Amino acid sequence: MAFWPMVGATGVTLVALLLERILRLLDMLSASSERFTFVAQLAVNLVPHYMGLTLPAAFFIALVIVVNRMNQASEVDALLAAGVSLTRLAAPFLFLAGVLSFVTLIVFGALQPYSRYAYRAVLHAAQNAGWSGVVPEGTIIEPNDKLTMTTDHADAAGQRLSRIFIRRITPENREEITTAEEAELRRTADGRNVTIALKNGQQLRFNARGEPELLSFQDFTMQLPLSGPARLLRARGGDERELNLFELAARANDPHSVIPRETLLAELYGRLARALALPLLPLLAVPLGLSAKRSGRAPGVIVGGVLLLAFHHLIQLGQSFAETGRAPAELSVGLPFAGFAAICFTVFLTSRKRPGETPIGRLMEHIANAVARVRARFSPQQAPA
Repeated sequence: MAFWPMVGATGVTLVALLLERILRLLDMLSASSERFTFVAQLAVNLVPHYMGLTLPAAFFIALVIVVNRMNQASEVDALLAAGVSLTRLAAPFLFLAGVLSFVTLIVFGALQPYSRYAYRAVLHAAQNAGWSGVVPEGTIIEPNDKLTMTTDHADAAGQRLSRIFIRRITPENREEITTAEEAELRRTADGRNVTIALKNGQQLRFNARGEPELLSFQDFTMQLPLSGPARLLRARGGDERELNLFELAARANDPHSVIPRETLLAELYGRLARALALPLLPLLAVPLGLSAKRSGRAPGVIVGGVLLLAFHHLIQLGQSFAETGRAPAELSVGLPFAGFAAICFTVFLTSRKRPGETPIGRLMEHIANAVARVRARFSPQQAPA
């Protein structure tokens, strides 16, 4: 029952996060003539990363929606009246949470490390792909620190240009600025240079004495070198986030590991904590979904979202403490997990006797009453008629 709402929430959140990152990548790789190919590869490698972030939140939201829908239709009342306990009611959701926990373990333990390295490798190749002899319209091309080019208009191939600007540092380390109304780019036969045939332009350059010289021309040809791609990215494993669970455990027991042992353990325990948190979510979502009949769905979703966000950031904080040596990895990562588990179990156990009444619900009611009293105190009093 919770599967399709979870798929919908995961899909919407995943698409939103990917679109935001794709826009940033397009801006970052705007100088590359093959930026769309690179961005597509980068977006595919980002899916496991964002999947690990969105799956717990989407699962929690789906549980609250499904339980609240059953509650609004009085299905929960009928089940409870028939003697079905809250634990039995939550059993299917706990089973689904166990399956998702296994899936998340695969995502965190295997898919994310390899996709993270693949993302970095593609990004490295994109940022160091060099200049292929194409100038896209409205794009600033900087293949190196000695050449900058841009054009206002270009054909689909990026080789017939109009209103072009070229800034070049010559081998004698002198600045040279060239503008022209039209230009045509052609690769040389050896494929190492590109010839630019310029028409109706000017060139500002400096002579050996540092004096400016202005050259006006109708036809002018200049040759620029093509820059080749940089060497490949280092081998996988230089960062603990690129290692799978088995590699993390093996490196942590290796006395000759380059990465510190506490850093490896913090990464290992952090991934395990995020995966094992999935079975705890039904214990929190089912009581909040039942209480939504009176207070509405939004407070439960907001409270659960805040708890999930706090759990995620506390795990990150614990990992940073372990990496800097301020606390053992077992303690700095284990305490946030134990605290989150304690909250989930407390909410569920206190709701077994009176389903729909939770400590969080009572807290929200107290806050709402306090806000109402403050509003009534400071609202203007109406004069009697």
